[in-house]
Amino acid sequence: MKEALLRRLAADRAQHRAVGLITDLESGRQLLLHPDEAVGDLALDPAAEAQARTWLMADRSGLLEVPGRRLFLQASMPAPRLVIVGAVHIAQALAPMAGLAGYAVTVVDPRRSFATDARFPDVILTSDWPDEALERLAPDVRTAIVTLTHDPKLDDPALTVALNSPAFYIGALGSRKTHGARLNRLKRAGFADADLARIHGPVGLSINALSPAEIAVAILGQITQVRRAGAKGPAAGEAASAEHAA
Repeated sequence: MKEALLRRLAADRAQHRAVGLITDLESGRQLLLHPDEAVGDLALDPAAEAQARTWLMADRSGLLEVPGRRLFLQASMPAPRLVIVGAVHIAQALAPMAGLAGYAVTVVDPRRSFATDARFPDVILTSDWPDEALERLAPDVRTAIVTLTHDPKLDDPALTVALNSPAFYIGALGSRKTHGARLNRLKRAGFADADLARIHGPVGLSINALSPAEIAVAILGQITQVRRAGAKGPAAGEAASAEHAA
């Protein structure tokens, strides 16, 4: 590998940026592929570059399916993130589960009596207001955001930032009645129906969950489903989301 390319690759990984290293197994030429640019002396046609970028965003490595060429993609993606708004009992179950699934978890709650190290060991906590915390965290396409507080003063500002971000998953706890009222508030704030359709509410898969741990399973399952399917909403034929008590 050329030194300039190696330095760039090391910098990308150190800064947790998505990057794929493509190597032509015949010529040895290489290319660093990012979501928005490509650097190197390996030329790709648009179709091959599109396929490589799709694989990169899916965190998939392997031989690209390019006729007449043997191109190997080594994908390097930062850990996905989960931002939980509300340091409630469900969050206490969801945070460690998500950590085991490979997510970098941040819990946001300005109520200091809730967001304590004793209740959330080994989890990043912030007591900023949710909108300020999310603006600082800058959600990207590998970020999931879940609001759990039931309090419009906390959930709505968080959802406003989430809807203005490319986060791959947005979920909000609450009954269908609560979620309907939430959508009406956000619509009055200027969001269109297409924007609001990104919110999974009531959050979680329909598995008849009742306890905080069971609801956390339903939420993480739905996040996984969306992430792995690359979908923006429930898959065709999926049962309706669980309706957790408001």
